[in-house]
Amino acid sequence: MSIKGFFNNWITKNIIWAVILILVLVFAAHFLLKIVTRHNKEITVPDFTNMTLSEAQTLATKYGMRVQVTDSVYVKRMARGSIYRHNPAAGDRVKKGRRIMLTINAVTSKNVTMPNLVGYSMRQAKAELLSRGLHLGKLIYVNDIATNNVISQLYRNAEIEPGVKIESESYVDLVVGLNPNDNSTYVPYVTGSRYMNAIDAVHDHSLNIGRLNFDKTVKDYSDSLNAVVYRQSPEASETPCNMGAEVTLYLTLDKNKVPARQEKE
Repeated sequence: MSIKGFFNNWITKNIIWAVILILVLVFAAHFLLKIVTRHNKEITVPDFTNMTLSEAQTLATKYGMRVQVTDSVYVKRMARGSIYRHNPAAGDRVKKGRRIMLTINAVTSKNVTMPNLVGYSMRQAKAELLSRGLHLGKLIYVNDIATNNVISQLYRNAEIEPGVKIESESYVDLVVGLNPNDNSTYVPYVTGSRYMNAIDAVHDHSLNIGRLNFDKTVKDYSDSLNAVVYRQSPEASETPCNMGAEVTLYLTLDKNKVPARQEKE
């Protein structure tokens, strides 16, 4: 059979058209999948903290996101109804259309139940406190076989039992273990970080906040949430230091005070 005759054969024609159709369908499906999933098109989550719900909705729309209030805490010094935190967090990369879950500051005060943190790791305990609307206060280290294992929990310098009702936003100190063979950490670099992010970083490195020094630009608690660290003492270092040591932070709203090469957005 000649080549011309081969291609004129109805069976061959049907096979060729079938192959072409399959290729078109595969290409179309791949193209549509990219559109539907927004392949490789991610956006950075902005910082919604301290905004009103209306402001957050406006900003979310601008970024092609959605916001939804899923929880609330009570922070005495924070504006009622403003956003306390959100998930995904600021700086996370998400696809367009992602729902951002908001935790807002309740309009009225409330009491929360003290959890049982004994036996938790320090980080687990901190996360549990945060989920209850409580804060990690001071880390008190004592000799123990397991470093950063919570041994007891203190409220106002006295041990507090699980199940006791305390006011939201209270600070809870943790007595944690310290193994002599595992007792060192290092001071993290937090210059340029926001107030709460800097405190989290210090605690995550098994260190305590010594003092918080706000300059004259910070006039109230709302300002403090937006303040950034322009100096820290001691400075960040890879040289080991003892767990439980204190770090002093100096904060401002004036970003010109933050060393230009070190500022973090």
